[in-house]
Amino acid sequence: MGWAMGYGYVTASRVWHGALAAVIIAALTTQIVLLVLGGADANSGRVDPQSSVASRLVRAFSFFTVDSNVLVAVACVGLVLGPGREGRMWRVLRLTSLLAILITGLVFVTVLASKVHLSGAALWCTIAFHYVAPPATFLGWLVFGPRGQTDWRTLAWSFAWPLAWIGYTLVHGAVTDWYPYPFIDIGAIGYPVALRNIAVVLAIGAVLALALRWIDRHLPARRVVTAEAGA
Repeated sequence: MGWAMGYGYVTASRVWHGALAAVIIAALTTQIVLLVLGGADANSGRVDPQSSVASRLVRAFSFFTVDSNVLVAVACVGLVLGPGREGRMWRVLRLTSLLAILITGLVFVTVLASKVHLSGAALWCTIAFHYVAPPATFLGWLVFGPRGQTDWRTLAWSFAWPLAWIGYTLVHGAVTDWYPYPFIDIGAIGYPVALRNIAVVLAIGAVLALALRWIDRHLPARRVVTAEAGA
């Protein structure tokens, strides 16, 4: 009976994460096609046919939204291949993707959504990026885990990629005078306000990270039982 329940749990985890990965990959593919054809960017709503295709793609993958969705897709594929996987690098990837996509959803809904006006395929992409991926990732983590992987060391390392993204964004913006989001557009609002906004987002991320650790410690442990383990 224990093996049967474990097998059902593994199957449900693979279906959930496989479906989420498929949605994100479809949205990313659609966004790339739109940009290649000179269509709208699903993050900003901008249409910039004068820029080169390479420039449009670089800008698209400079959005925290797109990068966080890529991380979630990679983590979901990992969970399809091994729902109970372990390892330090895996723990960091899993928590980083979860934390980043929650920040993506929260910042978009509270700050950016009213400024972005889309239709057609671009609208579908932004729905997938901002309204499907964040809650689906969180619910998948709540229900399927793996649990017990949010230790302090993993928590600290989960901020490595967001901090690297901030550094890249500031350097890229200084060189090109292009910033992905208005609340960090130094050319428009200046360094003091932009850095203050970045600090606020990092503080929100820290609160979310602590909340995830608390939840992880207080939810029932999940033990994946596979056919091999039960044999």
